[in-house]
Amino acid sequence: MRKSVVVNMQDAMEARPIAMLVQTANQYGSRIYLEQGSRRINAKSIMGMMGIALLNGEEVVLDVEGEDEEEAIAAMEAFLTR
Repeated sequence: MRKSVVVNMQDAMEARPIAMLVQTANQYGSRIYLEQGSRRINAKSIMGMMGIALLNGEEVVLDVEGEDEEEAIAAMEAFLTR
């Protein structure tokens, strides 16, 4: 399941929000990837997620596959657009 999301967060994507996003991803059994331009990052990897900069107004693609993909994609979208 793939879904485009426009990032709209109150907090900048610094260490704490990134850690919280990774924690959210790790609550699900599905494989969760975030695509930014030509980059594809495992959303469950703190090191991978620390290497990107998500800016408000930027469009990213969530690519989620697994048994709980609908719940996972909803949670990730909610986090990125809060």
